[in-house]
Amino acid sequence: MRHPDIDDPDMSLDDLMILWPSTIGVFLRHRMLCIGCLVNPFHTVTDACREYDLEETAFRDELHIAIDA
Repeated sequence: MRHPDIDDPDMSLDDLMILWPSTIGVFLRHRMLCIGCLVNPFHTVTDACREYDLEETAFRDELHIAIDA
């Protein structure tokens, strides 16, 4: 069985938030409306960063900090 990887470019935001609920705070700090969004199961971190004009590497760094805390 494959272990979930937060850096999987194909992982949906829905799966990410279910597997690592502590990441929700990162989305909230950036005032992103991804939590509960109807496209959440279809969007990835890349999609969300593009939509909100965020630098993806820095955003992913924040996600890593949230899950390691």
